[in-house]
Amino acid sequence: MQNTNQEHERSLHHSASDDIQEKIVEVVLFCCGLVSVLTTIGIIAIISQVTWEFFQKVPISKFLFDTEWTPLFSDQHFGIWPLINGTLLTTAIAMLVAIPLGLSSAIYLSEYAQPKVAAILRPAVELLAGIPTVVNGYFALLFLTPLLRSFLPLEIFNALSAGIMMGVMIIPTVGSISLDAISAVPRALREGAYGLGITKLEAIFKIVLPAALSGIIASIILGISRAVGETMTVLIAAGQQPKLTLNPMESIETMTAYMAQISGGDSPRNSINYDTLYAVGAVLFLMTLALNIFSHWFSNRFKEKYE
Repeated sequence: MQNTNQEHERSLHHSASDDIQEKIVEVVLFCCGLVSVLTTIGIIAIISQVTWEFFQKVPISKFLFDTEWTPLFSDQHFGIWPLINGTLLTTAIAMLVAIPLGLSSAIYLSEYAQPKVAAILRPAVELLAGIPTVVNGYFALLFLTPLLRSFLPLEIFNALSAGIMMGVMIIPTVGSISLDAISAVPRALREGAYGLGITKLEAIFKIVLPAALSGIIASIILGISRAVGETMTVLIAAGQQPKLTLNPMESIETMTAYMAQISGGDSPRNSINYDTLYAVGAVLFLMTLALNIFSHWFSNRFKEKYE
């Protein structure tokens, strides 16, 4: 009886000790999550505060409807559209490169490649994501631009080279997530399609890709967010001339390139130039937030569930 009581006491002691350890782990994890939330709230608060100060100095009508961006000149203009134009132009070029190449690589690795080949090629494709963006920027400027200038009338700094290089950078993002989405489609759907007598290519485009559509779209939107937020490549290869143009052969300036230009300068705090940094950052934040919200909505709306 005494041994039984001792074992019972030890069991209670261990149970209490385990409960304490679980509580400690729970508190630590909660604090880690809270740090992320508070950091995000702090960033939003600071951006909102300085952006509000900017709009006390510059009417929002000039920010939204002016077609020139020259805050560093004596004749100051604060129209955001030239920077948005440059950002969207390079992003569009990048996605024209990244979507077909990334999706094609995902289809090949999932549906055609032998397991040993896929095990080699997938890390090789993802290795592109590990190259520093400053290296990609100088590669675009010193190799890709001279190559394209041999048969196209490009300016030294241009949107085309920067966009193409960004597209190559985004291939692993689109390809990796699309590959996971395609691989998650049950094998039974493919076998059922083959049983109906359709070819493998038809099964891919009529069965597999529609079933993996939510994941593929999520990868594309994530790639767009990556392109919109890219800094060094466009700063080095695209130039610093904000203008409203759809000509990819001309020099442009993106929102991130302007922010890098200002943050590396001597703009004093509370100056108009300093405030433009946060105003442009607020627009960039809203763009990426809208993309993330749309991605989340689309993934939940069209997500396929298999038992």
